[in-house]
Amino acid sequence: MSSAAGPQTEGRSGPSQAAGNLEVDGNPPSVGLTRPGVAQAVYTALVELGANPADLLAEAGLEPRLFDGGGTRIPYALLGRLIALAAERTNCPHLGLLIGQRATLASLGLLGLLMRHSHTIGDALRALEAHSGMRNWGAVVGLGVDSDVAVLSYAPYGPEAEGAALHSERALATTTSVLRVLCSSDGALLEVLLPRSAPRDTAPYGDFFRAPIRFDQEVAALVFPTQLLEQRIEGADPAVRRRTEDRIRGLEAKQSSSLTDELRQFLRAQVTRQRCKAERVARLRLVNLRTLRRRLRAEGTTFRQLAVEAQFQVAKQLLADTSMNMSQISAVLDFSEPAAFSHAFRRWSGMTPSAWRHENQPKYQGRQQARGPHPAQTRHMFQ
Repeated sequence: MSSAAGPQTEGRSGPSQAAGNLEVDGNPPSVGLTRPGVAQAVYTALVELGANPADLLAEAGLEPRLFDGGGTRIPYALLGRLIALAAERTNCPHLGLLIGQRATLASLGLLGLLMRHSHTIGDALRALEAHSGMRNWGAVVGLGVDSDVAVLSYAPYGPEAEGAALHSERALATTTSVLRVLCSSDGALLEVLLPRSAPRDTAPYGDFFRAPIRFDQEVAALVFPTQLLEQRIEGADPAVRRRTEDRIRGLEAKQSSSLTDELRQFLRAQVTRQRCKAERVARLRLVNLRTLRRRLRAEGTTFRQLAVEAQFQVAKQLLADTSMNMSQISAVLDFSEPAAFSHAFRRWSGMTPSAWRHENQPKYQGRQQARGPHPAQTRHMFQ
């Protein structure tokens, strides 16, 4: 991904064949079912804002039973559409934050129970990272450590860009609430990174996270001291932890998962780390490159197509949700220059990045000018 348009974006077939019309011609990934507890948090936030949830569901084309309390699970992308529509109708650009802060450990189901009875905060977050894909959550969680700083990142990995920023801030707010319950500390965060433009009123973010907020970042993440990972969780029951983990592993064993879907998750997490290399993936999966290609071909895709899809997804999200300029976005995606990124994006979408941004910027988001350090300056934390 370091040539003029990146080896994962250019080939004999060209990006237009590899990634063009991904959401029309390609088979959408069978991923992205949200956790039931999210729906209740959405309902509560909408009612408190004076909105009519039934009207919004109808406008978004969703079934009323989403809020019937029966644990209905809907595609992640559709919930993102609902939240984006609700943010617009209620004129509340921080709706994702309001939804996320209403979540509890119980709303995470078995995963929340496992986290509650983990030995340390680090164990709880590693459980979140390892099992976040249970029952197709629709996002990838990563935990990284760099010296005395730990970073918990969150990245949606379906092809839809709508509502991604709100989904991300919702997830960070939920995780923050969970951390406060587990470690009984309000001052654990060093900073919060959000892949969205700063709204005109940023006070709700500072009031909730109680830490510096960096908007217009390439990834959603919580940054905190590494020492927090070693903090023990009071009242954790090892027996409950073992039983819960066994149940989760049993459910995961029954969950169908293709190599294509697994790579979609991996590549979404790696695309901003400049590691979308087929050879590296083959090594990590302990298979040779030829075997990897053969298995993907049997599933009707190629590594190149999946890598380009991941790039295209991130590009759309950054164009729609942030105020990052073309130089910054091209650097995030490891293009040699903005012109190379613009050329590739036009082949993928049939539009220039600027035109796509103009048509797809969320109406709910009142933007300030981009601020804070260039996103590339924070990338070392995710290496």
